[in-house]
Amino acid sequence: MAQKSISCGVSQMPVVGLGTWQSKKGEVGAAVEHALRNGYRHIDCAMIYQNEEEIGETFKKVFSEGIVKREDVFITSKLWCTYKRAEDVLKACTKTLKDLQLEYLDLYLIHWPFSLRPGNTFFPSVKKRWRKSVRRE
Repeated sequence: MAQKSISCGVSQMPVVGLGTWQSKKGEVGAAVEHALRNGYRHIDCAMIYQNEEEIGETFKKVFSEGIVKREDVFITSKLWCTYKRAEDVLKACTKTLKDLQLEYLDLYLIHWPFSLRPGNTFFPSVKKRWRKSVRRE
């Protein structure tokens, strides 16, 4: 696959990559492996996709088998909205690195530009808070 990239500081980011959103468990690993074997060099991940552990197994396999070198793959992940407090960011990034079985990410983005109530629930209910904020006459 012909590679086009953009400069992003200390490395080059391929302009075409494999997104792993809505990739099913049990299938996403094979998709990532197939993409890497066929020239993709940018893999886009996120904690909220809930498939980083399987992707990590695939990374471990393709890197250890020499299919591709880690330094030749641009890997992105994202900070989810419930982990934006200063004390939570490092924990969330560390979990992503552990799940992906990586020592570093090439890019770590804020997934969406708003925060949700901190905790282990990806989409905490706002119904109760909303009801409290509505004035009843």
